[in-house]
Amino acid sequence: MSSTKKVLTLGDRKITLIGTAHVSKENIEEVKNEITSEKPDCVAIELDERRYSSMTDPESWKNLDIIKVLKRHEGFLMLANLVLGSFQKRMGKNIGVKPGDEMMAAIKCAEENGIPFTLVDRPIQITLRRAWAKNSFFGKCKLLASLIASAFDREEVSEDQIESLKKQNEMDTMMGELAEFLPTVKEVLIDERDRYLATHIWNSDGKNVVAVLGAGHLPGVESYLEKINDAKAVTDTSDIENVPSGSGAGKIIGWAIPVIIAGLIAAGFIFGGKKVVSDMLVSWILWNSILASLGTILSLGHPVTILVAFVGAPLTSLCPLIGVGFLTGIVQAVVCKPKVSDMENLQDDALSVKGWYKNRIIRVLIVFILSSLGSTIGTFAAGADIVSLLSNLGIH
Repeated sequence: MSSTKKVLTLGDRKITLIGTAHVSKENIEEVKNEITSEKPDCVAIELDERRYSSMTDPESWKNLDIIKVLKRHEGFLMLANLVLGSFQKRMGKNIGVKPGDEMMAAIKCAEENGIPFTLVDRPIQITLRRAWAKNSFFGKCKLLASLIASAFDREEVSEDQIESLKKQNEMDTMMGELAEFLPTVKEVLIDERDRYLATHIWNSDGKNVVAVLGAGHLPGVESYLEKINDAKAVTDTSDIENVPSGSGAGKIIGWAIPVIIAGLIAAGFIFGGKKVVSDMLVSWILWNSILASLGTILSLGHPVTILVAFVGAPLTSLCPLIGVGFLTGIVQAVVCKPKVSDMENLQDDALSVKGWYKNRIIRVLIVFILSSLGSTIGTFAAGADIVSLLSNLGIH
């Protein structure tokens, strides 16, 4: 039996798991042969409704409204989704396979044989938002850095390397590296989805089910299905189907920063007078303005957008309800309005750094992220500077 095929007998049910590399020619034939020969009662597919719709309707990107994306606070999520999708697309480019071809092949084969199919993956936007929300500030920085680094990676991937991704030892190594570098991301992207996939595969109709999923999920899904069968795990995933609200500590910190800064400036006035207050305000404005503007410049933002970053950063840093990235992103989208060609080439442009800057939609996202990052760094730097000015007065 293939190392990427697991046949489980759970009570009176038979569940066959087919692990894939998502961009493997071999997997396409494997899933078609399995469905045709097995004639299962149901085929479970590792897709969610949004990804399924985008795969069946390639024109769906044309309906994108980047300003609405920013208003929904999904700027980072969209960029992450594009980078992850482009990484898979680049992997399959040399062998003529698009990401998810084996999933679509399984669906088409099921339809041709009159077999119902069900989508069993958690919505991608929920997964990405949970990964972002559960990460610390430094975890977010590491995640952002790893995504940007992947765009600079031009290494060609051979068909043999893609096939090796399905081997258990290769997967163990990759999962171990991910868990060590970004444990929270691994928990959300792998562990939670293993549980979600297993539960929804279990809840699929019929006594004989064939499930097509990424090879990295195979061990976790197999283990969780066995736990469900032994009544050691529940079949309710409602607790991982929502985005966790910000922690109380996070909200307190968000409001504490402006309160602390105001308190420090007030103390500077009391003990040092107008000159110290003036120095504090200049430090606050310059640190925030310069670093937010620098982030916008690195994003190749429009001059008007750079000006908005410079003026807006010192103010938005004192307001937890709105960030400078929201302002710069919207201004960039207005002054450099995306064209139809940007919509049409969105996924292809996400394959390279040059494409990131050429595509107006992606550039809006980069402006949003780098101006926000610059302002955040500026806030901490200015805070440290203000504390230093106060300590020079002999206040401890």
